[in-house]
Amino acid sequence: MSPSSLRTAARLSRVKVSPILALSQRARDLVAEGRDIIDLTVGEPDFDTPGDIKAAAKSAIDRGETKYTALNGDPRLLSAIARRMADRGVFTADSATIACSGAKQVISHALEALLEPEEEVLLPAPYWTSYADMVRLKGGVPVTAPGRYDPAFGWRLDAASIEAAITPRTRWLILNTPNNPTGAGATEAELAAVADVLRRNPHVWLLCDDIYEDLVYEAPPRPFLRLHPDLADRALLVNGASKAYAMTGWRIGWGVGPTPLIAAMSSIQSQTTSAPCSISQAAALAALTGPQSEVERMRETFRARRDLLVALLDKIPGMSCPLPDGAFYAFPRVDGLIGARTMKGQVLHSDVDVSTYLLDSAGVATVPGSVFGGPGHLRLSFAARTELLTESCARIAAACAAVLDAPAPV
Repeated sequence: MSPSSLRTAARLSRVKVSPILALSQRARDLVAEGRDIIDLTVGEPDFDTPGDIKAAAKSAIDRGETKYTALNGDPRLLSAIARRMADRGVFTADSATIACSGAKQVISHALEALLEPEEEVLLPAPYWTSYADMVRLKGGVPVTAPGRYDPAFGWRLDAASIEAAITPRTRWLILNTPNNPTGAGATEAELAAVADVLRRNPHVWLLCDDIYEDLVYEAPPRPFLRLHPDLADRALLVNGASKAYAMTGWRIGWGVGPTPLIAAMSSIQSQTTSAPCSISQAAALAALTGPQSEVERMRETFRARRDLLVALLDKIPGMSCPLPDGAFYAFPRVDGLIGARTMKGQVLHSDVDVSTYLLDSAGVATVPGSVFGGPGHLRLSFAARTELLTESCARIAAACAAVLDAPAPV
């Protein structure tokens, strides 16, 4: 078949390659050209997978655990997930749990299981950029519910905005706390307000993306269903091993929800990947049931990096950065730089321009907030060594000073 005869599905015209991955690739391309680039775009722990987890995977290979597992996942892993949930105040059966090839696949299966063409999925903004395109891939319509910006605390979950965006065609609400890109963790009062919205709108299902649940710095995890168990019959909790255990490449995620939903997701899984990788499941089992000291060490390291990065960003003219509650992202506001002019005479009209300017002039790769539905901001990952964060802020500060001190055009 010649390239000219290829006709892709019409829905693909509405879907873009992840802009975060595209920006990261551009940073790698510049490095390959010999540029000195610090890449703060990708949300991936810079730690190695803990040794006991890798050892468990090697042992599984040696035992010959290289065949298909049960469709929903190895029963031992499902039981470990259920015990983990019970420890956090959410009680579920193994039959209400599914293991998939990453948390992203859990979300994909859930959307596909319930979403009819042109039905809507609510995304409180700012939101992880992949949600919108995943919805479009399933034939749905992503709908933004803008958050509320607080100068002291950054972006907050706004239940009134969520309720105002609900229509008879709304099928899912995706709630991500701690949030990517802002790092903001919803308060119990904010979650209670969302729960009341859901009670008034019984046709709306809730998907809680809790992938950063173990990377919360000032408060213990707040699983939504521990606080509001009456909504368990239309809520799916999504989590995985990638972030807390530095296992992004192992591709193991899980979902906990009503048994009929899990059964529908299992049917989809049976016709896609079948079960997830048996070796990765053995590693995830060791992660959940073994010592948690490495998780604590990573969390404390991220906390120290967060405090350093936010303090440095807050000193940069034109920027202000609230302290994130969790995850490993800072989301500074950069509206003090928008409208400024570079030494070359270029006007920075948007956060995209600011991000591009910092990459080209300072060699620091960031993600513009507009791709997350949060224009006027940048996302910087602090999943990087302290010295890189310090150097990045020094470069950014110099680049911003040059912009703000640029002479007016003659």
